[in-house]
Amino acid sequence: MKILFLVIGKTDESYLETGISKFIKRLEHYIPFEMKVIPDIKNRKTLNEEQQKKLEGDLILSQVAPGDDLILLDENGKTFSSVAFSQWIEKQMNNSTKRIIFVVGGPYGFSKEVYAKAKFKISLSEMTFSHQMIRLIFVEQLYRAFTIIKGEPYHHV
Repeated sequence: MKILFLVIGKTDESYLETGISKFIKRLEHYIPFEMKVIPDIKNRKTLNEEQQKKLEGDLILSQVAPGDDLILLDENGKTFSSVAFSQWIEKQMNNSTKRIIFVVGGPYGFSKEVYAKAKFKISLSEMTFSHQMIRLIFVEQLYRAFTIIKGEPYHHV
């Protein structure tokens, strides 16, 4: 299995970029992992919310190949404990899923086309985090999931 992590727009804060890079390097020891940045939509200030979601959605869907599982990081998704998330990841691996694409949408969320294509939605918290911060939180939780799967001491139960 491979994991692609799609995000809209570059990470602006260097401290977040440092943390994200740290966990991506750690993750690569467990699974083929790529984080891909979809550039911000040009002239987005002239677009309404629906137009922006549609354009971002088209760019997201252009990354999805047949057989990929599209998973949205969405405030209305299922919440997991870290252990339950690791079990969910392990199940995806055992199901012979070829590639999972996790996506953090833009500031207005996802288009209806992206929601229609998604296999699953995950919420990382009932709290709201910036789209910048959620990147670090997600890669850390993904790394934590793999250490739990491997029985390594990073996660203390």
